Amino acid sequence: MISVSTDKSKLDIPFIHNFLKDIYWAAPRTIEEVQVCIENSFCFGIYLDGRQIGFARVITDYVVFAYLMDVFIDEKYRGNGYSSILIDAMMNESELKEIKIWRLATTDAHFLYQKFGFKLLAHPEKLMEKIVL
Repeated sequence: MISVSTDKSKLDIPFIHNFLKDIYWAAPRTIEEVQVCIENSFCFGIYLDGRQIGFARVITDYVVFAYLMDVFIDEKYRGNGYSSILIDAMMNESELKEIKIWRLATTDAHFLYQKFGFKLLAHPEKLMEKIVL
C-alpha cells in the first residue's frame, strides 16, 4: 500500500541524506544540513508498505509563495507513478491551498511537473540568484 505523510517524525533522515548526498542539485549536503532543511520546511514522505521510498519538501510563507525542493523517488521504485502521487499530495495539501505562486527548478522532469500546471517562466529575465559555495 502506498501512502504520503507530512509527519516529520516518520521521515528516514539517513535514507534522505543517502540519496541527496550524491545527486546533482544537493551534493555534498551533510546529514546535519539535511536535518536543518527538514526542520525548516513543509515535508512529504512517500511510503510503500510503511517503508519510505521518496521525499519532497516545500519552502513557503503559506499564502503567496512556495518553492518545491528535493523531490525524489528511490531509483528502485521509479516508473510506477509514485512521483505523480507525491506531487499530487503536495498540490492538494490543505495547508498549502492558499499559495498563489509555486516555483521549482528541474533539469530533466519537466514532463512530470507540467501535468500539475507548471510552465516555463514567462519572464525569466526578472529572476536573479546568488549562489554561495
